[in-house]
Amino acid sequence: MNAHRASAPTGGGCPLHDAAFAADPRQVYEKLRAEGAAGAVELAPGIEGTLVVDHGTALQVLRNTELFPRDSRRWRDLVEGRIAADNPLLPMLGYRPNTMFSDGSTHLRLRKAVTDSLAKLNMSRIRRDVEPIADHLLDQFSERGRADLLSDYAKLLPLLLFNKLFGCPADIGDTLTSSMSAIFDGRDPLRANEELTACLMELIALKRRRPGDDITSWLIQHPSGLTDAELNDQLVMMMGAGVEPERNLIGNTLLLMLSSSGGHDSGPQIEEAMDHVLWNATPIANYAAHYPVQDVDFGGHIAEANTPVLISFAGANGDPRLAEARGNQSKGAHLAWGAGPHACPAKDPAQVIASAAIERLLNALPDLSLAVPEQELRWRPGPFHRALVSLPVNFSPSPANRMAAHRPQPAPGEDRQPHAAQRDASGTGGAGGTGSTREPARKKGFWSTFLDVFRA
Repeated sequence: MNAHRASAPTGGGCPLHDAAFAADPRQVYEKLRAEGAAGAVELAPGIEGTLVVDHGTALQVLRNTELFPRDSRRWRDLVEGRIAADNPLLPMLGYRPNTMFSDGSTHLRLRKAVTDSLAKLNMSRIRRDVEPIADHLLDQFSERGRADLLSDYAKLLPLLLFNKLFGCPADIGDTLTSSMSAIFDGRDPLRANEELTACLMELIALKRRRPGDDITSWLIQHPSGLTDAELNDQLVMMMGAGVEPERNLIGNTLLLMLSSSGGHDSGPQIEEAMDHVLWNATPIANYAAHYPVQDVDFGGHIAEANTPVLISFAGANGDPRLAEARGNQSKGAHLAWGAGPHACPAKDPAQVIASAAIERLLNALPDLSLAVPEQELRWRPGPFHRALVSLPVNFSPSPANRMAAHRPQPAPGEDRQPHAAQRDASGTGGAGGTGSTREPARKKGFWSTFLDVFRA
């Protein structure tokens, strides 16, 4: 890898956005690897970039933020107006003033606030928080004897858990869940982003008045002194960087365990299956966009200055020189969590969440099986993820009574109606409101429905 001032023609990159790539991404990684450490790819129709597939080169890029900064405001095509504001790449690659898109002292300041706040999360607490959410979701489909484990479970569980970790009241949590789902699904992302920003600013204002034992309050209280705008962008980053990877880690691990090549028992096999997925079905396959300050020669392919250079975590994990580490599923060698100053700060919580969610599911539905042959499952197109479209399963129906164990039981004669302060904290009177003005009833979202169990 050499930095220089030469230039090279662009165009003709391997598409990363079509069904062919989704069905078999390895053929693209191997094609690029045969040509060098990196190669030209098409991230979306007409939008080119460079994808690094060599493990050693990926580490060099991830660790060298002076030559490879993360600030996407450098992206030449974006600056020059060749990328539309509604381009589907922008929710993932567009600049936000958060730890993911910053460098230098700004990055250190923001990351310190994030890592210190995440460090306050107790792994036992996370597992305790996962279990009632998992049981609530299980109760929604366990009597049917069939489910799509992605849309019914793996997608919703991390969304609801982040509501809990952020300390969201009901109304804010419902908006947060629906707007994040819309962004990930590509449904009117501009409007969804506006709704997401508005609800998070409302949450920040609430937590400034009444802090709690949650990530939002810890970020507000951090000595870094984050502004409201900075707080908003760190929360968006944490949720965005957590929900999609978590969904894919849970889904891909369940597929392995339910397929002919996996096992079904819980316990150590869950951890082994997760390690296999992190190596071989990396949940976020290609990301970590950098924008080199000058042209860089990747052993034959030249990435021009201020063009996106992405790391293929999946491609780098498949590097032939890692065959022994891959065979042993060595946790320290794969790049599923990134590397360098921008490495994922939440890999331990992420693994606890996935492990607890999978264990709870398998224990509740011990005869879980795929509803279709494995080869008929489809993978969701897109340049960044390794994600199933759906994961249909069958199982013996069971009663939807799991949440009974989590429901608080009032003392004899106790008033079962929530007091005004409780209504305000839960959001039924509006965040920060008095609850004295009733708004027209609206359809409850996932988070308020879950919270209702604890206000019975």
